[in-house]
Amino acid sequence: MDWRELYKTKLCTAAEAVTHIKSGNAVVLAHCVGEPPALVDAMVANAAQYENVEIKHMVSLGSGAYAAPGMEKHFRINPIFASANTRGAIAERRGDFTPAFFHEVPKLFREGKLRADVLMLQVSPPDEHGYCSLGPSVDYTLQTISSAKTVIAQVNANTPFTYGDGIVHISVFNHIVETDSPIYEIQPPKIGDTEKAIGEHCAALVEDGSTLQLGIGAIPDAVMLFLKNKKDLGIHSEMISDGTLKLFEAGVITGAKKSMNKNRMTVTFLMGTRKLYDFAHRNPVVEVRPVDYVNHPTIISKQYKMIAINSALQVDLMGQVNAESMGLRQFSGVGGQVDFMRGVAMGEGGKSIVAMPSVTVKKDGSVIPKIVPFLDQGSAITTSRNDVDYVVTEYGAALLKAQSLRQRAKNLIGIAHPDHRDELKEEFKKRFDEAY
Repeated sequence: MDWRELYKTKLCTAAEAVTHIKSGNAVVLAHCVGEPPALVDAMVANAAQYENVEIKHMVSLGSGAYAAPGMEKHFRINPIFASANTRGAIAERRGDFTPAFFHEVPKLFREGKLRADVLMLQVSPPDEHGYCSLGPSVDYTLQTISSAKTVIAQVNANTPFTYGDGIVHISVFNHIVETDSPIYEIQPPKIGDTEKAIGEHCAALVEDGSTLQLGIGAIPDAVMLFLKNKKDLGIHSEMISDGTLKLFEAGVITGAKKSMNKNRMTVTFLMGTRKLYDFAHRNPVVEVRPVDYVNHPTIISKQYKMIAINSALQVDLMGQVNAESMGLRQFSGVGGQVDFMRGVAMGEGGKSIVAMPSVTVKKDGSVIPKIVPFLDQGSAITTSRNDVDYVVTEYGAALLKAQSLRQRAKNLIGIAHPDHRDELKEEFKKRFDEAY
């Protein structure tokens, strides 16, 4: 059968597609910008027909209406990364949370340790041969196409056709819904003086020819402000955002010195504005590959001069990093932080950096230190003290790798906010029986 005829047999409305979800099913949503808005909205509209449907995803940019109070009879959320739309349900025990390293998520689906009855995803329109692109989200989505019993695709003309491993034939979809809804965008953040200072300290650790892993937010964008004089930088990163484009357009990012995937930006997902998605559309410079490739520590370790920059909520005086919870309250997840920090450590010539402001300023104006004697009770240890290389704040860079507990505590106190150093020095004296 010609693929066009096969395509027509799979077409249906979003309302019809979600009737194939049954009570007790585990429904996986494609990651981040790959989340299909029309299908999620239709599923929520059909909530009365479901009981105990488990919803799994990592970063979710949608409304998360399935996690709203009153929905718990119909939907039980169990994300692998807590987003703004699910934190409340987790905290109120209307949902669960499953910790996992990002690079292991495809394997967990493949082995059935994470259940996937239904996958709902968003793809580009098919090309002349019947192949669609997963666009900005290949990560765990590609594996889940094989693992799920039912695959429902929203074909969306707004989804960029990206190269890499996320090109799939329409035959893998059980049901297809054509809806050209806007895909999710994240606007560039405002960069203040604190972020600029952190960015400058991080950039000082980057050598020419390094390959970068950067996240999203003001700090990664600030780092890129201070890389304009570097040469032949590469990208092997969990994700990229709009900040990367300026360095590419300036000729700073070439990928020429990468050990693997030369001359390519290798990522597992994209998250930014329409400009980023248009840049990635049919652009061979951008390759979007599964997370069990991009984030696997052994793959990362093969990149010479790999630089990984991640963030944290708290770091204690031993160098333990909490990047995902506020006490027992789940705020986010481990993501790829440990994947990259361990990959860098396994390789040669690289550096891993935990970059953060020295304090958090709350909406009410109160200030909370981020370098602390002890992590808050109940907080997750995202990254062990054995894994941490550098910690950077606006006050400088502290080397922790291969440093004694005494020395790393000294180094961390030196980059803490001046208003909170006395408390840290008192703890130092108690712990080591000597003055700082």
